[in-house]
Amino acid sequence: MSKDVEGLQGELERTARGSGIEYFGAADVTSAHDHMARLGGEFLRTFPRAVSLGSRLSDAIVDQISDHGNERLVRSYQWHIYEITNRFLDSVALQMTKMLQAAGYQAHPIHASQSMDADGLSGMISNKIAAHLSGLGWIGKSVLLVTPEAGPRARWATVLTDAPLEPGKPMERRCGDCTECVEICPVSAFTGVDFDPLEPREKRFDAHVCSDYNKHRHNTVMSKLAAGSNCGLCVYICPHGRSEE
Repeated sequence: MSKDVEGLQGELERTARGSGIEYFGAADVTSAHDHMARLGGEFLRTFPRAVSLGSRLSDAIVDQISDHGNERLVRSYQWHIYEITNRFLDSVALQMTKMLQAAGYQAHPIHASQSMDADGLSGMISNKIAAHLSGLGWIGKSVLLVTPEAGPRARWATVLTDAPLEPGKPMERRCGDCTECVEICPVSAFTGVDFDPLEPREKRFDAHVCSDYNKHRHNTVMSKLAAGSNCGLCVYICPHGRSEE
């Protein structure tokens, strides 16, 4: 990596962290090109690198989601993720995009919650995979990115680029025999199978079952205002990042 690129990478990280981003990394995403091209188009192969940005969620909000029938808490969790954290991440991702472009490189920001398929269940690129390839964490049995410090209590955004940034090294899984996220799922959406990038997501996670459960929760305890809210129990229960009660 040239000194100019090294300086750019350092500037990107300083700016991101100065904006409040806790997790910053760079990834070599060429191993994910087939998946990216399948979902978002062949042009995505022109981006060999990605900047991964992560923002830690509020423990005070996540810890309350265990009260699964409390609509106010469910809506607070949903607001915290989609209206606050995702917008914050998208804002910083746009800032990274402008910096890369000003330095003469192509850059393509990926929304923190972007969906590209008809079901709204898959994005152009998995932000979690980019974070994993950046060395910021591993993919757990909940199919969430798990960090050593915050567990899955973080949200992610990505900026694809052709800048030859120095990539991180993917982190080994640390879930061991733990299956708490699998066991707490109210619709048994997780199989407990460890992540394998060569296998389809369905091998580990039934996204449609999870989505349908969230969409129809208002038929039981939630109003239409809370319909579609993320359950969050797999985020709450993970021992990584969860304080002792």
